[in-house]
Amino acid sequence: QISKMFGTVVVGVGIAGLARIRDLMNPMPSSPSEHLKLFGFVSRRSFGNINEAKQISLEDALKNKDIHAAFISTENRSHEETIRMFLEAGKHVLVEYPMALSAKAAHELWEMAEQKGKVLHVEHIELLTEEYKQLKKEVAGKDLVKGTLHFTGSVLDENKSGFPAFSGIARLTWLIDLFGDLTVTSATREKQKDKNYSRMTVHFQTANKKPLTWIEERGPGMRREKKINFCFTSGCLENFPEAPRSSVGLFMQDQNLFAKKLLGQVSKEELAAEKWRILRCLDLAEVIQQYCEEPEKIYS
Repeated sequence: QISKMFGTVVVGVGIAGLARIRDLMNPMPSSPSEHLKLFGFVSRRSFGNINEAKQISLEDALKNKDIHAAFISTENRSHEETIRMFLEAGKHVLVEYPMALSAKAAHELWEMAEQKGKVLHVEHIELLTEEYKQLKKEVAGKDLVKGTLHFTGSVLDENKSGFPAFSGIARLTWLIDLFGDLTVTSATREKQKDKNYSRMTVHFQTANKKPLTWIEERGPGMRREKKINFCFTSGCLENFPEAPRSSVGLFMQDQNLFAKKLLGQVSKEELAAEKWRILRCLDLAEVIQQYCEEPEKIYS
């Protein structure tokens, strides 16, 4: 039996795009990634070659019959348009989170992928970290009383990365994956333009009406860090559990998952659960943005 190969192209060569090119050129031995063959990369900037990978035009990437899948690593703002182009061209798509900056667009793109029988895979390396896997084990089976997830990081250009509920959707994904479905009870955002500072505070309720808070805070020189405080009936968890280092890089783990989907090796149940989680988080991100952008209600 001739093993099935999928020609791939990487679109965008920032940090993630370069990691993608590296991992596609050096697949893990006897992993699903061996079925992916890097054809080239697309960038608005002119590079010529990166290692052995050659630069090709967007037009060629869309038209070429030997390219079956696109890895989209462009800035958030252009994800939606790029996904649409590759799906329309009949290609499978892997895209870095968030897949789009509006819930409506995300639902439309997902529907389009399903109609065309193509895989639309959204990278969620934040669920693949050893730190997170340990946390999930620690939380499993416990009864939440209340909790907070507080993220700090450096300044993002919102024109490129979108509203913080979308650019920070990795945190929301954690909360939904750990505690199940959530509803937004309130959300506010404080901005200090002169200081380039932003802080978004979101209050949720779990299905059992327990409060969860997500704080996304960014400013110049702020360390990239997550702090947790989850209180359960059995006690509080304030530090991440010790976690071993993984021998397999996060992008490689994600690439293997994408290849498994292309090979039809992921169950319908898993695919359905993942689709629900991704679209649910984007729906919530939009609700959060609407809460934050509502004009202050003035009561006379």
